[in-house]
Amino acid sequence: MLNYDIVIVGGGPAGLAAAVSAKRNGAESILVLERDKELGGILNQCIHNGFGLHTFKEELTGPEYAQRFIDQLLEENIAYKLNTMVLDISQDKVVTAMNRQEGILEIQAKAIVLAMGCRERSRGALNIPGYRPAGVYSAGTAQRLVNMEGYLPGREVVILGSGDIGLIMARRMTLEGAKVKVVAELLPYSGGLKRNIVQCLDDFGIPLKLSHTVVDIKGKERVEGIVLAKVDENKKPIPGTEEFYSCDTLLLSCGLIPENELSRELGVEMSPVTSGPLVNESLETNVEGVFACGNVLHVHDLVDFVSQEAQAAGKNAAEYVMYGKKEGGQDIPIVTTQGVRYTVPKTMNLQRMEEKHVIRFRVGDVYKNCYVSVYLNDERIIHRRRPVVAPGEMEQVELKKEQLMAYPALQEITVKIEEE
Repeated sequence: MLNYDIVIVGGGPAGLAAAVSAKRNGAESILVLERDKELGGILNQCIHNGFGLHTFKEELTGPEYAQRFIDQLLEENIAYKLNTMVLDISQDKVVTAMNRQEGILEIQAKAIVLAMGCRERSRGALNIPGYRPAGVYSAGTAQRLVNMEGYLPGREVVILGSGDIGLIMARRMTLEGAKVKVVAELLPYSGGLKRNIVQCLDDFGIPLKLSHTVVDIKGKERVEGIVLAKVDENKKPIPGTEEFYSCDTLLLSCGLIPENELSRELGVEMSPVTSGPLVNESLETNVEGVFACGNVLHVHDLVDFVSQEAQAAGKNAAEYVMYGKKEGGQDIPIVTTQGVRYTVPKTMNLQRMEEKHVIRFRVGDVYKNCYVSVYLNDERIIHRRRPVVAPGEMEQVELKKEQLMAYPALQEITVKIEEE
C-alpha cells in the first residue's frame, strides 16, 4: 500500500493547478494520476491561441498553457504516474489504480481531489436516425485527429452543435482545406463564446443555422449527406423544412458531460443540472476529504477559471490534511431562481469561507439589458447591470465575508436574473 497526503485524479489543467497549489500550501506528499501518456489533458490538442489571458496576462496556445503548469509541477517535485487508470475510490480514501509497469496499485490518501474533466455527448445520446456510416465524429475526436495525429477526417463537413469545440473545429477544418457547409444548432442561441462565433464562423463566411437539427444521415458505408430541418419551440422538427446538404463528414459538438463514474461509485452527491458533484465553499463534496474542481465539477468556458478553481481546491485539500475539517458554523444554501440554472458552490459556511468568495453560475437563456442580483434572505446586496447574459458564457459574483457576517440570521443566499 502506497501512502500520500493528497491523490489527484487527472493530470489536465485542473489536476496540475490543484497539485501545485496543494504543495505551495503545505502538503508534503502529492501524487497525480493521469490515464493518458502525457500530462496536460485536453489542452494538448487545443493548438489555437486564446488561453491564459487571465492567469498569465498573455495569449498562449493550449499546449503552452499546459506546459506552464507542468513546469511548476516539476519545480515542486510533485510525483505523477502516466498511463495509469483509476478503477475505484473507497469511502476511506483508498484509490485503486492500474498501469502496465506496476499492475494493480492501492494508494491510501488523506485527501483526494477529483479532476477528471469531461467527455463529449456521443451520437448514441442524440437519437439521430439513419445508418451508422463512417464519417461521423465528435468534434473533439476530429480535433485530436487533425492537431495531434495529422489526419484530415473529411473534405466536406457539416457541424451539429455550436459549442466552443464545434466552432473552433469549423475554423480548423477550413484552414486545413476542407469545406464547412453549415453549423446547425438545435437551440435558438449558440452554446459557444461570442468571440468564437465571430472569429471562427463570421470571419470565414460559415453560416450558423439556429433552431435546426439533423433529422437524417444519408449513406451506408460513408456519410454521403445529411438532412437538416428547422425545429419548433418544443425542439421537434417541423415537417416541410427539410434541406439536404451533401457532405462526407458530420462533426457533433452537442455538449460536454462531466466524467463522474468514479464520483458516483464513491457516493458523491450529484447535481442534476451540471451532472457534477455538489460542493461547499471549500469545493469539498459530501464525502469528507474529497474535493472536486474543473470540468468534472461543471463545464467551464475558459481554462483560466478552471485553474483558479483548482488552485482553491488544492489549497483547501492541503489545509484539510494539515488541520482536519474546520468545525462550526452552519451551511447556508445558495438558491437559484429566475434564469440562474445552478451555482458553484451550492452551500456556504461563513466560518470556513475566505474574506472574498467567487460564486460561478450559468443562465438558462439569453437575457438582454438585465441585472445579476444577489439577495441575503430578502435583502438585495448586489444588483449589477449586464447588457447581455447567455448560456455559453459563465457568470460570476463576488461575496465578501464581512457583508455576510452582518446578517446573523442568514438563512439563504439567492442568485437570480432580474429584467428591467
